[in-house]
Amino acid sequence: MSSSSSSSNNSQQQPQQQQQQHVRIESRDQQVEAELPTPLTIAESKELTGLTHECGVFGAIACGDWPTQIDIAHVICLGLVALQHRGQESAGIATSEGKCSKNFNVHKGMGMISTLFNDDSMKKLRGNLGIGHTRYSTAGASEVVNCQPFVVHTAHGAMALAHNGELVNNESLRREVLGRGVGLSTHSDSELIAQSLCCAPEGVSEHDGPNWPARIRHFMMLAPLSYSLVIMLTDKIYAVRDTYGNRPLCIGKIVPINTGHAGHSTETPADGWVVSSESCGFLSIGARYVREVEPGEIVELTRNGYRTVDIVERPDFKRMAFCIFEYVYFARGDSIFEDQMVYSVRLECGRQLWREAPVEADIVSSVPESGTAAAHGYARESNLEFAEVLCRNRYVGRTFIQPSTRLRQLGVAKKFGALSENVAGKRLVLIDDSIVRGNTIGPIIKLLRDAGAREVHIRIASPPLQYPCYMGINIPTREELIANKLNAKQLARHVGADSLAYLSVAGLVQTVQRKHVASGKATGHCTACLTGEYPGGLPDELSW
Repeated sequence: MSSSSSSSNNSQQQPQQQQQQHVRIESRDQQVEAELPTPLTIAESKELTGLTHECGVFGAIACGDWPTQIDIAHVICLGLVALQHRGQESAGIATSEGKCSKNFNVHKGMGMISTLFNDDSMKKLRGNLGIGHTRYSTAGASEVVNCQPFVVHTAHGAMALAHNGELVNNESLRREVLGRGVGLSTHSDSELIAQSLCCAPEGVSEHDGPNWPARIRHFMMLAPLSYSLVIMLTDKIYAVRDTYGNRPLCIGKIVPINTGHAGHSTETPADGWVVSSESCGFLSIGARYVREVEPGEIVELTRNGYRTVDIVERPDFKRMAFCIFEYVYFARGDSIFEDQMVYSVRLECGRQLWREAPVEADIVSSVPESGTAAAHGYARESNLEFAEVLCRNRYVGRTFIQPSTRLRQLGVAKKFGALSENVAGKRLVLIDDSIVRGNTIGPIIKLLRDAGAREVHIRIASPPLQYPCYMGINIPTREELIANKLNAKQLARHVGADSLAYLSVAGLVQTVQRKHVASGKATGHCTACLTGEYPGGLPDELSW
């Protein structure tokens, strides 16, 4: 995550520690006694499930003569809107006109992109290149001081940095930076990265100016994961991805208007270049997906195009570890990772889920919206009808009035309504993408039963979450994860389902890697939150 909260990491148990379970099952008709979460109303549950991404990064640079005719600030703003699902607490944009190394134009603050950027703020963001950031944080770090991009003034001019991920070894890196006599004003990983880049590494000659690729390489050797970075200098942008490829980052080409699908051709001239955590916003800004930034790659973007300036290799015995939950939950369905669209992978996860956990039913449906693709896959593989059964209320915000005790006990679903004509008298398979604390699905099942469902079978298109994440995803501690307290049969009883089953870890990995196995392309994915196998080991103990 962009700002590392020490308290959140201290509260997370090591995965080797045994989780004491307080579960007593006496008979099928008796109640499960456990330290279980109280079922929430659906509108409350989103804020408390704890499964949230930390941030998204975006950068853009115009080609050709400067000043450019492309409104770089608007391109970045629209790019961030497309990444808003990756963070809703703060956002920011920094731009450069490409000629003055002393100052950048910066606007950032707390809130959603649509409210933070208006005509006045956009007019101040003149520039031919720029970077942007949208952020989610844990509550303790939700402060203006941690908003990005983070700007520092070096001996060679201003530098702006935006970061997605979380440094696993931030404590040792912090000690190294502080040992150079550098003061730090926040607990932000982004400030730590920026300060570590401000000094030249030993043995690197900089008689002709700063060697930024060498500085970035030096940082990457000190910090193996987890990060995707966009770094802006006066007239160039560096796009950087950690050697494990844990967090996503991709490159796009801004093409002339009215280019159409031909814009995907390598022969189409470029009006500019963009780099983004996801490709989902490229078409809306007139850009075309080109490729991913490879693990360990340092890409330099200038007005003349982009080029690879260095690649930092992983240790020979380590595999790539792209976060598998990008496919399951976090990414938008129209994004492309590893040459495959996220929607297609989720569809295949649904097919695999039917193979592993079939059930006799009348219809298949989903918890909107991230479970929908998997539900379609489940329906196609089972030859069952897909039908919508939940209607989402899109206008329920965090400030919505709290229900009375009576309404809470009724499990009033403020966020969803039930399509009773599709539900009444039916045996229903309901597909969701994941279960974290287990406090969301119960009210939904009650809603469907109240609407007349005869049976409700829950199928989860991912394996049980059992471990916290230290690499940029805000997953609760082991004590809070419901899969560490109840198995699938016990959880079904607790939430009121007729049955409940998860996709297996092997099934998920097989589905995600299916295309790569067929092509022979080397790949690898981080499944730490599912298996406790952390690609870079456990994080440093935090001392502050």
